Amino acid sequence: MNEQMLAGIREAMSLLQRDGPVAATDKIQQTLLSLMPAGTPGGQTAWRGDGAAARSAKLLPVGEPVGFLPDFLARLRTEAPRIGTRFELPTAPRTDRQVPDSTQTPGRFLTGSFTNQAGTRAYKLYIPTAYQGQPLPLVVMLHGGGQSADDFAAGTRFNEIAEAQPCLVLYPTQSAAANATRCWNWFKAPDQQRDQGEPSLIAGMTGAVIEQYHVDPARVYCAGLSAGGAMAVIMGATYPEVYAAVGAHSAMPYAAACDFTSAFAAMNGAAAPAADACLKGVPIIVFHGELDETVHPRNSDHIVAQSIGQTAAARITQGRAGTGHTYTHSVHAGPGGKVVAEQWLIHGAGHAWSGGSRRGSFTDEQGPDASQEMMRFFAAQSRPVS
Repeated sequence: MNEQMLAGIREAMSLLQRDGPVAATDKIQQTLLSLMPAGTPGGQTAWRGDGAAARSAKLLPVGEPVGFLPDFLARLRTEAPRIGTRFELPTAPRTDRQVPDSTQTPGRFLTGSFTNQAGTRAYKLYIPTAYQGQPLPLVVMLHGGGQSADDFAAGTRFNEIAEAQPCLVLYPTQSAAANATRCWNWFKAPDQQRDQGEPSLIAGMTGAVIEQYHVDPARVYCAGLSAGGAMAVIMGATYPEVYAAVGAHSAMPYAAACDFTSAFAAMNGAAAPAADACLKGVPIIVFHGELDETVHPRNSDHIVAQSIGQTAAARITQGRAGTGHTYTHSVHAGPGGKVVAEQWLIHGAGHAWSGGSRRGSFTDEQGPDASQEMMRFFAAQSRPVS
């Protein structure tokens, strides 16, 4: 940790005391960017949004690192004792947000855990009132950094969707021991591989729920936000025989990074993974805020490219979500007209779940409703089961 970094941290601590967590986080972001050589991936020429206008328009709650890597805080906690500085994630409660309440829906919200050679992860499972042992679809929902299962369920309203369109909803939970900010480790090479690390844990608990609750194996889906969205893409790439479709919100493409440094470049949109159909035919629906300064929206283009492989016919429309955000909606069809990918670019939105409820964190109520659109997309997808 060099002198420029130490000076940046000290100034951030001073800003935290004087001006609050947003100013402190911005200072850390500026320090990290200044340490990258100009003109290199993630360096000083990286995309930073549309200046003051973008900063005033975006919806960026202060409970998550903005523009830097998920495990950066863990590294700072290791270094801080050497310099006599205590560094913690700047957080503050959102005054417009209620405490997540899992009792707002009438079904059962169960707690469990799954263990294999890669470790143990807890989960919550929502079982709708319509479930009487019949084979229902299963949606696996992967939260973002700093979130919990209850928080993510409240923000996305997926338990409410499960009541209206009967399905089970599984919420794997990242542990603080695996990542200090509870982000899924999408940027670590071992956690991008089949039968290894976190993909094996998520696939393992998916299989356990399928077996225990007689889930329809042709209708199993995976979706997530931010780091969870990146992990959802990984699940589609590594277990295409399990997941019939994937939903990625504010996410990164498959294998966009392999370590701390490359993750920073990927989040800033500098990495361009090869468009080699990494999703192996798994249909995907992608949402991204145009003013997202945490994960560059260019990443949504990369995800779609990995999905469609060869050039696919695209139908592009413009729209508005009621009185909320405008958006650009692109539908990519493969041979025979089958939809293989949808892309939603939300104009004026930042790093937040589109159309989500303020009962959860990192949500933008102005829509369009990503949860409803993902469920619509999922309902049209199924995979052959032998």
